[in-house]
Amino acid sequence: MIPADMLLLAYRSGIFPMADSRDDPEIFWVEPRERAVFSLEEFAPGRTLRKIVRQDRYRVTCDTAFADVVAACAAPRPGHPESWISHRIAASYAALHDLGHAHSIECWDGNDLVGGLYGVSFDRVFCGESMFSRADNASKVALVWLVAILKEAEVTLLDCQFMTDHLASLGAVEMSQDDYVKLVQQARGLAAKTLGEAYSALVGAAAGSGSAGVARAESGAGARAASSPGKLIAQSFTQTS
Repeated sequence: MIPADMLLLAYRSGIFPMADSRDDPEIFWVEPRERAVFSLEEFAPGRTLRKIVRQDRYRVTCDTAFADVVAACAAPRPGHPESWISHRIAASYAALHDLGHAHSIECWDGNDLVGGLYGVSFDRVFCGESMFSRADNASKVALVWLVAILKEAEVTLLDCQFMTDHLASLGAVEMSQDDYVKLVQQARGLAAKTLGEAYSALVGAAAGSGSAGVARAESGAGARAASSPGKLIAQSFTQTS
């Protein structure tokens, strides 16, 4: 297992571990020349995705099935029989999760885990590691919830490492590694809330208990109380996009 302090130092330095296969005991450290990131303030899910979020098609939770999400992300996929998430790396993230520095977002259809993502958090930075989907748009819904949670926590940087067509379609932008490291340095300091606290604030706001961050996206306590979590989140992106 990679020591937690070493792993966090690596992330703060702009590098992260990978492996050649699930069973590979060795790791290598990656420092991309170009980095893919999301602008949290400019993130704007499309109308169709906002509609899916608004409908609460999936029940969304935070940190309730971290190990299951990592295992699903590491499972073989069509065209990708091997995973960079080795057992050693998965165990290292599990240790970070126990320390409050790794988190998962889960999407459920009934009792079935149908999508989600996980990543590493430190300071006001969240580094998305991997996502998976077993149902239409489930991983995208998880991403929309993640962005809403990060904004509620006043996190300033969402890293998604390598650019892909999928991430680009959702609004990710590419920058140099040097510029990325500068953003990481600028994001030093404690976030306003932990991700768990931010998740609870969003769900509580929909139930009428209120949240300062969500209140800016809604017209008043009555509107928040009448909303569902999905409706509240979709509305917040409608008003900020």
